[in-house]
Amino acid sequence: MEMSYTDQIKRLDEKNQKALEGGGSERVAKHKKGERYTARERVNILLDPASFVELDRFVTHRCTNFGMEKNKQAGDGVITGYGRINGRLVYVFSQDFTVYGGSMSRTTANKICKIMDLAAENGAPIIGICDSGGARIQEGVEALGGYGDIFFRNTRYSGLVPQISAIMGPSAGGAVYSPSLTDFTFMVKDTSYMFVTGPDVIKTVTHEEVTKEELGGAETHNRKSGVAHFAAQDDKQLLLLIRELLTFIPNNNLDDPPKFSTEHLITSSQKKLESIIPTNSKKPYDIKELIKRVVDENYFFEVHQHFAENIVVGFARLNGNSVGIVANQPQHLAGCLNIDASRKAARFIRFCDSFNIPIVSFVDVPGFLPGTDQEWQGIITHGAKLVYAYAEATVPKITVITRKAYGGAYIVMASKHIGADINLAYPGAEIAVMGAEGAVNIIFRRDLMAAEDSAALKEEIMNNYEEKFNNPYVAAELGYIDEVIEPADTRKRLIDSIEMLKNKRSKLPDKKHGNCPL
Repeated sequence: MEMSYTDQIKRLDEKNQKALEGGGSERVAKHKKGERYTARERVNILLDPASFVELDRFVTHRCTNFGMEKNKQAGDGVITGYGRINGRLVYVFSQDFTVYGGSMSRTTANKICKIMDLAAENGAPIIGICDSGGARIQEGVEALGGYGDIFFRNTRYSGLVPQISAIMGPSAGGAVYSPSLTDFTFMVKDTSYMFVTGPDVIKTVTHEEVTKEELGGAETHNRKSGVAHFAAQDDKQLLLLIRELLTFIPNNNLDDPPKFSTEHLITSSQKKLESIIPTNSKKPYDIKELIKRVVDENYFFEVHQHFAENIVVGFARLNGNSVGIVANQPQHLAGCLNIDASRKAARFIRFCDSFNIPIVSFVDVPGFLPGTDQEWQGIITHGAKLVYAYAEATVPKITVITRKAYGGAYIVMASKHIGADINLAYPGAEIAVMGAEGAVNIIFRRDLMAAEDSAALKEEIMNNYEEKFNNPYVAAELGYIDEVIEPADTRKRLIDSIEMLKNKRSKLPDKKHGNCPL
């Protein structure tokens, strides 16, 4: 019997309505407790109004084990499609916990892989909203294979298009590896968590008792492990943070970052910059104050804010141009480099280089953090990651030494020797193998031991050492510093340098890839 056009449309409407209901009103109501949104609501908040186009809405699983053939749901627990953020094309998938607990099936993986392939082919970001109980146990190895197919694409498309993960519920077991392969991971405080093995398994194997939040919550992964880059207060804030992040980064590796109009640009007076840095080089200060004074609108979009706080990374704009900022933070561990700071900065630098974002480094570093713990956990290898990232980056690299730049840390922090294009220093910058006191104690140990008035001799030698080495002029004479500038000129010099370097052409040697120290 032929169906009339009206009946066909009615049938379509009924199928659409059924698919839009997700796991049903009871499950949806339970899911929405505590400021949580449904998978579809999350997509609609993330994207520009009415811009979402859904694909594969009627896909169902093909599993016939354990009676699963009698329990099919349109969409199979994940919503996939494309839309716009601030008018720019993005691809998105959103796992629906109300349908089979958002579990990963073979068909779920197929839907996600299709979206990832489209994103790569069309040069647009991939945003994954994760809210899943893990692999669908009834499907066994098929579900596991689906994870593998996604991991493969995460890796192949890394550096090709930006990949962003929003953890908005559970993400456990094999599911955690896809987010960790993406560029940025967002989590929600108290409602999202990630771990390879859960609290029950840990208690059985190691007899440790730990809650989900303590083990893998947003606070844990933002402060302790560094697995996550952002912690939001609720679902809506997380989704709005993703929209903001995308204003700083391009759609793909061949595009330039968005450039903002400077017609109504508001900038602070640069006169107060010199007062931020104490004349006493042992006193701390907040490097973020300096950064905010220099950049457009005094706005700094910090990444990894709560992890390895002795180094600061994030995005800002200079004369409308997006830049990546890397800066030592004297307020924490005196700005020393350690394992966590090295890998945090290296990862950020590699992202900026992948997507044509100039890197501005503010340097105030007394050295690497000493200690057996650091050495035994491999500070040598982790510090080398930072060297590798800066040396491999071909984007414009501009460095400002605001105060200390000692020893190996001077070299590592975007020095001229590892490929920085423009190196600037303030008049009070100290560039040396080490501070005056440590150097004098080593070089003149015998003289000091033999002296009648060792304190007076030490002070005299230290003054001579500081005059000769603890200033930027020796490095400037050698060409390692391109210009010694007044702090008030920082913004202008950075903008001039970015403009000068905008057509920079630099190509790495022809090779398959390097062997980054991992």
